[in-house]
Amino acid sequence: MDLIDITIIWMGIIGLGVFMYILLDGFDLGVGILYPFTPSEQVRDDLMNTVAPVWDGNETWLILGGAGLLAAFPAVYAIYLPALYLGVFLMLAGLIFRGVAFEFRFKSSRTRWFWNAAFAGGSIVAAAAQGFVVGTYIQGFEVEGFTYVGGPFDWFTPFTVFTAVSLVIGYALLGAAWGVLKTEGATQQWLYRVTPWLIVLLAICLLGISIWTPLTSERILERWQEAWTVLWPLPLLGLLALTACWYGIRRRLEMLPFVAGLGLFVTVYLGLIASQWPYMVPPEITFRDAASAPEAQLFLLLGILFLLPIIVGYTVWTYWIFRGKVGAGGGYH
Repeated sequence: MDLIDITIIWMGIIGLGVFMYILLDGFDLGVGILYPFTPSEQVRDDLMNTVAPVWDGNETWLILGGAGLLAAFPAVYAIYLPALYLGVFLMLAGLIFRGVAFEFRFKSSRTRWFWNAAFAGGSIVAAAAQGFVVGTYIQGFEVEGFTYVGGPFDWFTPFTVFTAVSLVIGYALLGAAWGVLKTEGATQQWLYRVTPWLIVLLAICLLGISIWTPLTSERILERWQEAWTVLWPLPLLGLLALTACWYGIRRRLEMLPFVAGLGLFVTVYLGLIASQWPYMVPPEITFRDAASAPEAQLFLLLGILFLLPIIVGYTVWTYWIFRGKVGAGGGYH
């Protein structure tokens, strides 16, 4: 038993679940974020058809990460939920609204405008709520022991507003790059025109966060100063990914912008983990402080190791089945 660090294994599983959710649900939330700016109903149809077969499977990773967090690190829930109750509620409400819109929009004619608004609004609210959670995680929680003692709106600060806006723009970029890969004709041409603006906006946001984040926490600033040889390559790789995304759009290379967009999110995710490690509830509670009993973690691990290959297999199989371009009227509805 001592030869295997079960807590580290659970950290890996939860990190994988959250990471896969950000990547996979990020681009389908991004499709909804683009909706208010689309030029026609046909473009909206094409964009929704690109994600309709996969969006619900993508959210499986959110369930995996959330359930794993509750099982292996219950103390985190005891602090996060009181601190982020409203933000989590808004995220779930947004996901429900957009999920219903998927099913009803294609069946309606007179009320299609409402389902368009529900899809866009649900996507924007869910993405922004996730951005508020990320911003709150960076700025830290006010705790005594394992109890949250801050106010109900501590998550709402100028910094978290900025991270929320940045994540909405980042998801929109992923959605646009996904649309370039999956569509053709007028829809693809519109996306080619929109994506450079999103790249510029996201570059400004990332620059702002890079400057603002160390100012919110001396601990993060010290971490990046002490381990600069390991950490500073991450923003450089992020800049390279953003440049590759721009190059792919200008050269009309369909695959490169999406792959580069995913690479950009990888570097940001790794940078966030490196800034906070080993804290799960910064600035005081580490992942070992928050862990449940080893016996409980081992019991639950047996179940998750059985389910994880099924989820991975289902995800790969779905994307393989629905590979290729989406044409007009070619959705699964």
